[in-house]
Amino acid sequence: MPHSRSLLRVAHRLTSDRATSVALAEDLVQETLLLAWRAFDQFERGTNARAWLFRILLNVFYAQGRKIRSAPVILSLDAFEGLEGGLQSVSRKASSPFSSAEVIGALDKLSVEHRTVLLLGVAEGFTCQEMAGILSLPIGTVMSRISRARRALRELLEPVPASHESTRRKRTHAIKEVS
Repeated sequence: MPHSRSLLRVAHRLTSDRATSVALAEDLVQETLLLAWRAFDQFERGTNARAWLFRILLNVFYAQGRKIRSAPVILSLDAFEGLEGGLQSVSRKASSPFSSAEVIGALDKLSVEHRTVLLLGVAEGFTCQEMAGILSLPIGTVMSRISRARRALRELLEPVPASHESTRRKRTHAIKEVS
């Protein structure tokens, strides 16, 4: 239970572009904790329990992916005010010129793979090695995804003059194609 808040924050960001994202995130965390409880005998003592829980969370998310992705898109920033604490604290420490809403909006435009590595690495503080274990990927792939995700996020947050709005749309479309 001590990690449920972090799990909920990441689950919410993973499901943020869905109409019932809060309910989906809570269901995702509940399913994660239930599966962890059922499989507790498989947990290896002395290993990172938090990383183990996040691995289960991502497995559940990907298993439910088609169902979750087919839901209609409706977003309310008021719905997750209390859950964005991690992102707010990160942006405050970095004294970012962007509001939380701008960062969250840009984060939502990233592919799930890029959003996931940023959430695990930046918001939750996992190392690249831990993320590689959680995502079952080689560490080089994780590092590459972080680099690409940061670049894509920077491009999305970069101010574009109104006369160049079509450039931003093309760039956003290109980012999603690369992802």
